[in-house]
Amino acid sequence: MKTINVVAAIIKKNNKIFATQRGYGEFKGWWEFPGGKIEPDEIPEDALVREIREELETDISVDRFLMTIEYDYPAFHLTMHCYLCSVTNGNLTLLEHSDSKWLGIQEIDSVDWLPADIEVVNEIKKLAE
Repeated sequence: MKTINVVAAIIKKNNKIFATQRGYGEFKGWWEFPGGKIEPDEIPEDALVREIREELETDISVDRFLMTIEYDYPAFHLTMHCYLCSVTNGNLTLLEHSDSKWLGIQEIDSVDWLPADIEVVNEIKKLAE
């Protein structure tokens, strides 16, 4: 099975996290943490900064590693490295996603998360306790 290595930004602001809705592809309409594929010879933190700049026209600081998710989708295995991040410059302009929301812990389950992202959501809930 093909493995895809990606990074995801859990962008926090005012006790809320930034969620994006996929605007394309097989998982269109599902919600996820923004990010993308790690290029060859790229370290995850650099990939995350690049992906957020490309997808959201925003600069972030990668503040802390949160977790790595290993998840088997029907067509591929996903390895997703997740980091807590903060916006340093920009307005999170949607270039590839169809929608976005800032979600507090009370409404974090109000969107249809991609299966791999649900594990991250559960970890965020634990941290909020």
